[in-house]
Amino acid sequence: MRFVIFLCLLPFSVSAQGFASLGTQADGFALPDPNYEITFPEDHGTHPEFRIEWWYLTANLTDPAGRAYGLQWTLFRSALGPFERAGWSDPQLWMGHAAVTSTDHHYVTERLARGGIGQAGVSLVDGFDAWIDDWHMRGSRDLSALELRASGSDFVYKVNLTAQGPITLQGDQGYSIKSASGQASHYYSQPFYDVAGALTLPEGDIAVTGHAWLDREWSSQPLASDQTGWDWFSLSFESGARMMGFVLRSDTAAPYTSATWIDADGTATPLPNGAFEATTLETSQVGERSIPTRWALSLPSKGVAVTVAAINTQAWMATSVPYWEGPILIEGSHSGTGYLEMTGY
Repeated sequence: MRFVIFLCLLPFSVSAQGFASLGTQADGFALPDPNYEITFPEDHGTHPEFRIEWWYLTANLTDPAGRAYGLQWTLFRSALGPFERAGWSDPQLWMGHAAVTSTDHHYVTERLARGGIGQAGVSLVDGFDAWIDDWHMRGSRDLSALELRASGSDFVYKVNLTAQGPITLQGDQGYSIKSASGQASHYYSQPFYDVAGALTLPEGDIAVTGHAWLDREWSSQPLASDQTGWDWFSLSFESGARMMGFVLRSDTAAPYTSATWIDADGTATPLPNGAFEATTLETSQVGERSIPTRWALSLPSKGVAVTVAAINTQAWMATSVPYWEGPILIEGSHSGTGYLEMTGY
């Protein structure tokens, strides 16, 4: 019943303007401010005056035999109104996604919750704690050390994250523009986590190590009304450098792109619309959809000319708002691993 109630109230709809209604007007909600100064640890917490927010972690992992895995943990907050209340009258809605991807399987599950009753939320009272039911991302207030756990019918994971570099403010000091008409979000990342822990899959327990990337973003109307979805790449190079790039697709205009180059010491260089290019090389049939699963990526100002390919083309997130999300391998001018998210297909 909770699932039905949540879907009836969910302000997202894949058939509405933009992907999941992210291009619709947000009357009454706050809008991102280019003069806003992101402050820690306060901004690790919730922003209920905004309509949409997420805590989004992806990890590239290997087991002792060198087999590759991907891990995802995401907590989404969406709101029916720009405020919080106690109990069932609270307008905050919560959704959690968790997934594990191998070369052969993609396991995914979802949790749905209402705010105001303790079932889901984010707290900075005693360290950092983000949770939905028994899933949690918990640790230090500065996010430098976290424990992450989630479970589904066919998987469990518990891993520890340790930051090895600084947080990156995306865009202009955390103000990330998403369209030529000026839609934007507040956006920052922690791209430097080391990871160690264990997966439990149908074949048994698997020790894993690797690296992870956390994205934090909040807005009220992050897409223009004609934008239908995005292709988002996080790349972790063997050199220690990192890179984020995204393409926002439109029905009526040229794609809008953005990128951030992050040196191994954490120095970030934001790149404007047009500096980053992503070209589909191959598509895969995923159910009834044709999904791009091999890409050519280019960031000429940093000498980046790479191809990226999914380790499992079938990494479809069959959730309330469906999308594709999975780990990728990087080859070319730079090598490494990363993650790809694609929406609106």
